Formats: sequence, C-alpha cells, structure tokens
Amino acid sequence: MPDRPTLVVAGTHSGAGKTSISLALTRTLSRRGFAVQTFKTGPDFLDPTYLALASGRPCHNLDGWMAGAEHIGSLFTSATADADCAIVEGVMGLFDGADAETSEGSTAEIARRLDAPILLVVNVHGMGRSVAALVKGFVTFEPDLRFAGIVANHCGSERHAAWLADALRAAGLPPSSGRSPGGPFLPLPAATWDSSRRTDNSCQ
Repeated sequence: MPDRPTLVVAGTHSGAGKTSISLALTRTLSRRGFAVQTFKTGPDFLDPTYLALASGRPCHNLDGWMAGAEHIGSLFTSATADADCAIVEGVMGLFDGADAETSEGSTAEIARRLDAPILLVVNVHGMGRSVAALVKGFVTFEPDLRFAGIVANHCGSERHAAWLADALRAAGLPPSSGRSPGGPFLPLPAATWDSSRRTDNSCQ
C-alpha cells in the first residue's frame, strides 16, 4: 500500500520502549528536513500528542478492530499524500490486540495491511544470547510479516550491544539496527488502556 518509506515500530510488550524510539526517529528525520507522517495503532490518545509535537504534523490513529481495513487504507493514503515518509507506532506487544487467537486489532495487523517492515524494540536488560530466542519467536510466529531490524533498549554497554548483535546474526535473524542505554529519555506517562476493554462497550 505505501508509496513512500514506511516503518512500523513495535515492541515485545508494553513498556519495551517503542514510544521513545518512535519519537527519536520522528524528531531526527524532521530535523533533517523530512516531512514525517506519524500514526499510532489503536485508540490511544496520549502517544499521538507526543508524535504530533515531534513531527509538527497531526498524528492519526490506525485501528483495524474499530475502523476496518478500508478506513485504514484511505486514512493512510490521504495523510501521507504530502509526506516524505511514515512512522507507525505500535500498541502493547506486536501481536496483542482484540483477540487471543488472531492478530485482529494488533500492530501486526496494521503492519500486514500496510505491507510495511517492522522495527522490533526489545528490552534487553539482563539478557544475552536469549535475545535470539525471543526475537526468533516474534519473527516466526506470523512468518508473512517483514522485520527491518531490532533495537536493543536498555542496553548496558557497547560490549553488551556487540554480544546481542552476534547472537542475532548467528541465529540468522534480523540485524541489530541500534541500541539505547537505560534511562536516556525523560519518563513519559504510560497509557492505561488495556486490550481487554475492546471486547466491551467502554471505548466511547
């Protein structure tokens, strides 16, 4: 669907660091003169505020469960018409959505509908070679998804980063695309939205 570079920033779980990474990417590209169109997966209202400030453009919500595929396509096309690239921040973990058995309402659903690559943010605090096992589970769980790379959040040192990169490479997994040390950003208020609320009528 996208006719311009698009990246979906997803996490292994809530709090993995996807908002901080999305903001950093958006602001960096904006400062370099690119018109960055941002999106947020799901009905979240807090993160889009930050993303809009970082890009200088309104941030739009993409929700496959509430709005459907046709709306996602038309909204994405219209919002990116004058943009150079797009960044889509995910919600919760990559596969977390409205259903326990399918990807409905999840970041994975949005990535699939947009046919966009995924940048997976992993909290690697206290983790070594196990990162490869974790990432392999995400990469192979729904094999039709595309992964651009892995960001190691809460990475302890350059040596730690090199160890993680070697583990991913040895396992034939998407490469380590970057690292972020623990606590580099100001703390952001966490959204209290929970996916279980999608199954009732409380999302008014």
